[in-house]
Parts: sequence; C-alpha cells; structure tokens
Amino acid sequence: MAEQERMVEAILFASADPVTVAELEARMPHGSDPAEALVHLRKRYEGRGVHVVRVGDAWALRTAPDLGFLMQKETVETRKLSRAAIETLAIIAYHQPCTRAEIEEIRGVAVSRGTVDQLLELEWIRFGRRRMTPGRPVTYVVTQGFLDHFGLESARDLPGLKELRAAGLLDNRPMPGGALPAEEEGEALEGQSELFED
Repeated sequence: MAEQERMVEAILFASADPVTVAELEARMPHGSDPAEALVHLRKRYEGRGVHVVRVGDAWALRTAPDLGFLMQKETVETRKLSRAAIETLAIIAYHQPCTRAEIEEIRGVAVSRGTVDQLLELEWIRFGRRRMTPGRPVTYVVTQGFLDHFGLESARDLPGLKELRAAGLLDNRPMPGGALPAEEEGEALEGQSELFED
C-alpha cells in the first residue's frame, strides 16, 4: 500500500487538473486500489501545508486553506495613456485653465468624453472655474496628483520649448505656418509664465 500511496501522490502532484479514481486506476499497475491509497494519503497530509482534497468526483493536491495568503501576489497594473489622452493632458498642463473648445482648437480634432473621463479618473486633471463667457464653459486644470507623479513643484516647472527640443521631444523643423524668429521665441518663453497666473 505504501508504494501505491507514492504512485497516487506522484500522479496528483504532476497533474495540473484534478484526477478521478478511474484515471488513477488506468495509470497504476493492474490490481492496485487507488481509492484505498487516497484514504491513507489524505490522512498522511492532514495538518501539512498541502492537503489531498476532493474536487467533485476527482482528487487533487491543494494548498492548505489557512496558508492561501502566501500564494497571493499583488501586482501594479500599468496602463498606457492613448495618444489623444497624452495630447489633451499636455494642452491642459500648458494652457490651464482651458475649456474643451480650446483643447479641440489646439488639437484640431474633437476631444472624446472618454479621454477627459480617463484623465479625471486618474485624478491628473480636475474641473476649474467656469469661464465668464456665453454658456459658462467649465475649465480644466492639472491636479496636485499630476504634479506629484511627474515630480513637479508647480505647473511653472513644466519644460519649455528649449528644454523639449534639447530632450529630443520636439523636432527643430519650422512649425506649419512659419516659425517664430529667435528673438520672438525667447519672448514667448519668458511670457509663458503668464499662462499659469491664477
């Protein structure tokens, strides 16, 4: 019987799915009694880290229920933002507070509700004050969570045109519709801080 126990143990250990008594009989030498071997094996595993358990009409080796916490694994799920979400976030960060219409004007395409909802869900943007213009459109601004995630003290610490070009994130080709002369570009960078005034 000890040898039969070893055989049943080996089969259960190597099997990914629970094994029926009929399957055990088919694998073991003729005349074996896997049902009896299971009874002995089950007693032997009592109080150990692994138990022999019945799963429907089959049998399997399973972790002891009180040790299940050891098998849990926590993973951080990283989600990539879509290109539309990245562009929308960048526009809000650099032009805040800005309305949906202003975002659409800069991007040149309509902003889907899902894109804005995703950024709101991530808590990287929030609703700002309503504009005192017809329709009183809502504005969007970046949150403390956005600044914290990117290691910024304030939105004024976002890289300017020169830094973005130096990092290779912007190409040096002229913008469509003509480039700014070097002096005007410098003035535009200096005036950039005005965008972040409250």
